[in-house]
Amino acid sequence: MAQSAEPKDFLGKPARDFTAPRLDGGEVKLSALYGKGPVVFVMLRGWPGYQCPICSRQVGEFIMEADRFKGAHVVFLYPGPAEKLKEHAGEFSGKVGKDWPDNFIFAIDPDYHVTNLYGIRWDKKRETAYPATLVIDSKGVVRFAEISSSHGGRVKASKAAEELGKVR
Repeated sequence: MAQSAEPKDFLGKPARDFTAPRLDGGEVKLSALYGKGPVVFVMLRGWPGYQCPICSRQVGEFIMEADRFKGAHVVFLYPGPAEKLKEHAGEFSGKVGKDWPDNFIFAIDPDYHVTNLYGIRWDKKRETAYPATLVIDSKGVVRFAEISSSHGGRVKASKAAEELGKVR
């Protein structure tokens, strides 16, 4: 199945609002975050096949460059089937690192609600979502979007920080 959403579907348009469970408890509402400043939204591949080593590397890179994201929220969304999703997401976040910066949020997407909202469901065996990164300004408008049709096509933290700098 080809990916249905393209970056042009998002650029210059309001971000699609969602509420998702945080791994550490509570919920995250996208519009509540961008009301306080810009947001970098990263859709991970999540689970069900295995823990994605490329996702781990990408998140680790963002954590290593956390200083470049001060004044913004960075939301990582981990999709998958609801059953055992929290358990798998906890395993993933523990491998990446326990010391998440205060402005970094790790949330889950049970049964692909947000993934489908954004039209980036990779609906094949052992797949979940196309890797995607969006930079959203403080008015809720998407100013940068990249969606990959492969496992390795990821936005580097340095690129996300550069794009974030354009909306500050």
